[in-house]
Amino acid sequence: MSRSEYQERLAWLNTEVVLLAELVVDRYEEALTAAATGDRWLADEVVDGDSEINERYLELERQCTDLIALQQPVASDLRFIAASFKIITDLERIGDLATNLADRTQAGHEGIHPAIDVETLGGDAAAMVEAAVEAYEAADPAACRAVAARDDQLDADCDRATQRLIRSLLSGTDDDRETARTAASRGLLTVRDIERVGDHAVNIAARSLYMIDGDDALLY
Repeated sequence: MSRSEYQERLAWLNTEVVLLAELVVDRYEEALTAAATGDRWLADEVVDGDSEINERYLELERQCTDLIALQQPVASDLRFIAASFKIITDLERIGDLATNLADRTQAGHEGIHPAIDVETLGGDAAAMVEAAVEAYEAADPAACRAVAARDDQLDADCDRATQRLIRSLLSGTDDDRETARTAASRGLLTVRDIERVGDHAVNIAARSLYMIDGDDALLY
């Protein structure tokens, strides 16, 4: 493979990672809408679409492996390929979290639980993912750090939502305690998954920062 062909493959990889991210965020936002509106049909579309995300992830994984094994990239290219490999893994897991959320959607029941605003809380996490991928695409170290800085606010919002869910459970009567426990459990799992989406966004930003200038400050 010539040097120009090799550079074209690296550029292709960058584009395909961004396109995968767009698909994953779209599916995640559809899952948020389904959960908020009780749209079971839309939720089923998200679940059924997870196979497409998995297939694209596996193809990109193979491409990353081939680039490393066959081309013996220099240090900067190796960081780019390794970061891309890690980032697509985070994106695939966000797709799984979207499926979790879709699975919890109940037909005709708006929202996962009245104590949490699923669209707002989940939308904040989605915005972090979008910003992290933009930082990767633009090779922007400041943008990477900005994504990590936003995680504290999301964690705090998730903690407040968790506390509201616990209070709603404790305030129920014995007659409706089982129903309240089921609803609160669904809410707690959803908040946990939204927080994890934010964590994956930070992972993407951290890998991007290391890719750009070898700075491992955000890696953990």
